[in-house]
Amino acid sequence: MKYIFINQATILLFFILISGFQKTVTAQDAYIRINQAGYLPADNKRGIVFSNKKIKGIFKILHKDNGEEIFQGELIPFTKAPWGNYIYYHFDFSNLKEEGTFIISLPDYDLESTAFPISKEAYQGYTQDILSFMHQQRCGYNPFFDVICHKHDGRIFYGDLPDSSYIDASGGWHDAGDQLKYLITGSFATAFMLQTYLLEPEKFDDNYDSMGRRGSNGITDILDEAKWGLDWIHKLHPNPKTLIHQVGDDRDHIGWKMPDHDNSDYGWGANSYRVAYVANGKPQGLNRYKSESTGIANIAGRSAAAMALGYSVWLEIDSVYAFKCLNAASQLYNLGKTHEGFQQGNSYGAPYRYNERTWNDDMEWAAAELYGITGKEEYLNDAIQYARKAGTTSWMAMDSASHYEMYPFLNMGHYALFKYSEKDLQDELASYYRTGIEQCIERSKPNPFKVGVPFIWCSNNLVTALISQIILYEKMTGDTSYHAFMLLQRDWLLGNNPWGTSMFMNIPSNGEYPVDVHTSTWALTKIEVPGGLVDGPVYASIYNNLKGLHLSRPDPFKIFQNDIVVYHDDIGDYSTNEPTMDGTASALLMMAYFSVIPGP
Repeated sequence: MKYIFINQATILLFFILISGFQKTVTAQDAYIRINQAGYLPADNKRGIVFSNKKIKGIFKILHKDNGEEIFQGELIPFTKAPWGNYIYYHFDFSNLKEEGTFIISLPDYDLESTAFPISKEAYQGYTQDILSFMHQQRCGYNPFFDVICHKHDGRIFYGDLPDSSYIDASGGWHDAGDQLKYLITGSFATAFMLQTYLLEPEKFDDNYDSMGRRGSNGITDILDEAKWGLDWIHKLHPNPKTLIHQVGDDRDHIGWKMPDHDNSDYGWGANSYRVAYVANGKPQGLNRYKSESTGIANIAGRSAAAMALGYSVWLEIDSVYAFKCLNAASQLYNLGKTHEGFQQGNSYGAPYRYNERTWNDDMEWAAAELYGITGKEEYLNDAIQYARKAGTTSWMAMDSASHYEMYPFLNMGHYALFKYSEKDLQDELASYYRTGIEQCIERSKPNPFKVGVPFIWCSNNLVTALISQIILYEKMTGDTSYHAFMLLQRDWLLGNNPWGTSMFMNIPSNGEYPVDVHTSTWALTKIEVPGGLVDGPVYASIYNNLKGLHLSRPDPFKIFQNDIVVYHDDIGDYSTNEPTMDGTASALLMMAYFSVIPGP
């Protein structure tokens, strides 16, 4: 018999080997991603684990307060094409219906997630956060700062009056981190808020007055905010033949500034008059860069839809105002029919502008709403014709597009027309939505997070549009086949993404969310404004080719960036971390849909 002498180092190696090969991943190597805002009890509930190394084993769900284990399951490898620099694993806890606050644990790796709720009230209050951000974007009287700004808007160009003639274009919203105002985005925000209210009327409170100040006024806050937009559109449409589409241009972009001390100079001195561009359906631009406009039906149709919805809502509140809206809707619709085509945004010293090229969807929306009010067959016939011309036209079939080329990112006209249609046409309209959703599902397959949008500029707006389209499709058809896919898009916006961050400012308030946002408010006051939806991740190829973009500090998300998409919580990144007015407004339907009805 041979004797084997084993030294101390050999014994140590033996115990390392028998203790299990799994314990090779540390908290610095693996990461857990979940929806930080939480899940409704009936939701499909999924999360992601990703690591530099292969892992295996189970996940557990623990009560936050006492550490009690209430659920466990297996990690499922994601076996599709590589996405980024990590190996990905899914975990599913849809069968957990219990309400409470929980933590995901990987017991084999001593790794835990942030706490998250499962609750019927998980989304309560978020609509109010979004509306609070809209208050902060108001131009004219701004309740956030309690100041009056841009009193001298504006001096018109391209109109029937001589250039530089004054017209009152005050009001509306600042577009994003800058202080420009666009009817392109303002018309959609106004109309979408009204449509959201009509879809979810019980989901909104009355905590503010019409000026955006604390205190109820007997009208829900979403309607107060929508009326702020309607009032501005009325100003931009002072007579049947005139429609202003933009106030200011990129001469605005001269650094951080408070709205009431805007030192941009359009030829009349700092903090004075700003240019107001009248829509004429032709290429415009007062300097080097010209738009490619062909008509005004996009903004005229969308504004007409907003006015028609305003009539429907205000008829029971203020009939005089309602009929003012109806008259404007008719005039704006006629403008669109007379000048079919698209009006783009104007730039001055930079090549970036809103490149909208679609318009049939906007005229369909307006015609359907006007038919619902008047019963006039010509509106219904127009709506059907515009619907078929629009069809499935959408960003959803595209992997790339110019900035706002397919705006608005959701064709509301198909939904508006659906209720006035015969069965065959209803099936056709539903198929248009279904085609787009299926295209997004196909695009999502190589992505472990199952996000179905192209990561072009303002990708988060596309995500909210996709969510809204699925919500509308469900309401139209009763078909919930895409519901689980929709929840994955929602979860992406709220933390189930490579960076583990919500894309909404201060939502949830105890989570990881954008702080160092590209706004003057943050730059000058360091005040966080809840509710704003930032632009979101972009393809690395887009980010690397943008002008004037410089990060202000070392990137805290550096290890999560990859060759596919990037996102930076950095004030210097206007492409991914600038909150937009219209993108934020577009999230209202999603938040209302998931929230509970407020109590008495």
